[in-house]
Amino acid sequence: MTPPPSSPSSPPPFPLATPSTSLSPSPSSQVILITGAARGLGAALAVKLAERGARLALVGLEREELARTAAACDRARSHSSASPTPTWHADVTDHARMSEVAAQVLAHFGRIDVVIANAGIALGGPTTHTDPQAFDRVIEVNLLGSITTARAFLPALVQSKGYLLQIASLAAIAPAPLMAAYCASKSGVEAFAHCLRAEVAHQGVQVGVAYLTWTDTDMVRAADEDPVLKEMRARLPWPANRTAALAPAVERIAKAIAKRKAHVYAQPWIRPLQWLPRAADPAVVALRGKREVARLAPQLSATSHLRQRPVGPGGAAAYARPSEPAQPSPTSSADHAPAAPTSSEASAPTAPAKASVPVSPTNRAPHQNQVANHPPA
Repeated sequence: MTPPPSSPSSPPPFPLATPSTSLSPSPSSQVILITGAARGLGAALAVKLAERGARLALVGLEREELARTAAACDRARSHSSASPTPTWHADVTDHARMSEVAAQVLAHFGRIDVVIANAGIALGGPTTHTDPQAFDRVIEVNLLGSITTARAFLPALVQSKGYLLQIASLAAIAPAPLMAAYCASKSGVEAFAHCLRAEVAHQGVQVGVAYLTWTDTDMVRAADEDPVLKEMRARLPWPANRTAALAPAVERIAKAIAKRKAHVYAQPWIRPLQWLPRAADPAVVALRGKREVARLAPQLSATSHLRQRPVGPGGAAAYARPSEPAQPSPTSSADHAPAAPTSSEASAPTAPAKASVPVSPTNRAPHQNQVANHPPA
């Protein structure tokens, strides 16, 4: 069971950092919230930060995977007496739900020092071949979900003089064909984070943007199950045509969080691309990409039915838009079951663990080869 929320006057279990103190390599004083924490980058980053002593709040849509991440964090923590890692089941595009989560996390820990806006999904294929609802959902989750996350948690970050890290992508720097929804959304979150940085700096809040190439997560592996998209990616210039290892990327991001960096490069070779004229990368991609798309056009048309939903289990979960009770309680890795409600939540209805309301008018299930969570590219 999740421990009862601490009162505002209760002393925190670990020393608190002052506003002028950035995270140390062992951020035992920090409360860090991660969205999209059920799998992929979010899950790996949660475990890495738990190893360094952070107190974590995990947000995601896949209850069982989220519970596994929380349990892995508990095993990784050096403080054996620490409370189990709490989790919150939430859709990042739901303003009301994310505001509830922010209030509950703040009540539980007494503060929030770092928020990592990591939740994201992807959809491949030519824009005209994709389902409009699926295309829009990628934009909604990746861009509007990040904005909703920032809106919900900025009041707490202002109180703690905290840090918001927005997970973007190489796709924000060098958008590629057959990834229009993903590239547009990642360009959007990059611009949003840059704007927000100037807006909240006077309040003591720092904002960072993280860039990743194709990194070894279940989302990228699932995308590679599409032979046409895999062939297209293989013809990208080196090293963008390679899949980067996850562990080094997570290590670099964790170190950057400790320093509250404004720009975070999960793979070092991405950094120089930032200093090129922004028109250069898209121009190169467009020149090469139009030839490749023309070459693959017959195959893309013949297999377009495989690309009608966001990729992967995380994408399927986000596309389904799971229904939520009005006041759900956080869950803990202690027993992977909902925590006992607080007095203000005692009358809240309980939703089945897998309840969902598909948005597709045809109520079709996602293709079995399409996966999800956070694609770095």
